[in-house]
Amino acid sequence: MKKIIELEKKLNLEFNDRNILIKAMTHSSYSNEHNLESNERLEFLGDAVIGFLMGEYLFNQGLKTEGKMTKRRAELVCEEALTLYAKKLNLKSYLILGKGSIQLGDRNNPSIIADAFEALFGAIYLDQGFHKTKEMFYNLVIPYVKNVRIKDFKSTLQEFVQTDRKNVSYHLEEEKGPSHDKTFKVSVRMDNIILGVGIAKTKKEAEQKAAEIALSILAKE
Repeated sequence: MKKIIELEKKLNLEFNDRNILIKAMTHSSYSNEHNLESNERLEFLGDAVIGFLMGEYLFNQGLKTEGKMTKRRAELVCEEALTLYAKKLNLKSYLILGKGSIQLGDRNNPSIIADAFEALFGAIYLDQGFHKTKEMFYNLVIPYVKNVRIKDFKSTLQEFVQTDRKNVSYHLEEEKGPSHDKTFKVSVRMDNIILGVGIAKTKKEAEQKAAEIALSILAKE
């Protein structure tokens, strides 16, 4: 509880229901050990809230095409970007993890940190309402968006092949490991031919790795 109060002070927020903030920081590894609800539902909500607020922000920035806004939003709400925002809060130190997860070093796991950041925004939205959530978004996210420049291999691959009117698709080939430490294997195919396979801790990251491999192959050709 002491750490949660510390996080409240860092956010400069006083939650009406502090339990919702506790839930936002509770990883499934801990909830499974103690028969509690994890932050996964809040993560789902927070993902939508952050996506909307980022879309509104980019719209107001005057980007001229839907494609440019979509591409930039994808960069600014991806796992790497969310981890960057969370780092400014030192959010990893407030994660509530199970014993096994702690032993695995999951306090430094980018996927878990990014998920918790989304869950945090889900909690703020439910407890504080939209206007306060938007204020927090502009305090915790917008100051750092200029620092986010992520190579989007998926978009680059799509641009690379679109002149040939090729179809690119991503397929989950394998998913293994416990819920708190999953590994995903994803293939990228062009007209049903596998061009690359990526393995990572999240599906999004695996897709990016597969696209990167595919680009290297196409470039050689």
